[in-house]
Amino acid sequence: FFVLKNFLFNILECVCDLIEFALAFQQTMHRFNEALLNFAFELRMGLNFGPVTAGVIGTTKLFFDIWGDTVNVASRMDSTGQKGEIQVPEHVAFALKDKYIFERRGEIDVKGKSRMTTYFLKGKLNV
Repeated sequence: FFVLKNFLFNILECVCDLIEFALAFQQTMHRFNEALLNFAFELRMGLNFGPVTAGVIGTTKLFFDIWGDTVNVASRMDSTGQKGEIQVPEHVAFALKDKYIFERRGEIDVKGKSRMTTYFLKGKLNV
């Protein structure tokens, strides 16, 4: 699923909200697996931020959708990610390096982008 947050004001604050959500969701899945013996629900996530185009489309059945390179890269961060990890592109890791811990994954092939340097979000810095 996709999560979209309004970035009209403080962009980095909004991105931090999304990262906190992703970390909490990851922790909830971990606790869920611990509570249910012999159950291993594994989750991977991808995050990105940037400009998007959004709107309502359709003629008989209307629905809201978002498009753009930012959306495509977020989707690729998920699809090329690893189980149990939250993967982000390099610009996200650089923008938030003073607030969160990132581990460099390295370059990966990303459809439509050739090779991209990506990082795994490991947690929050104790500042």
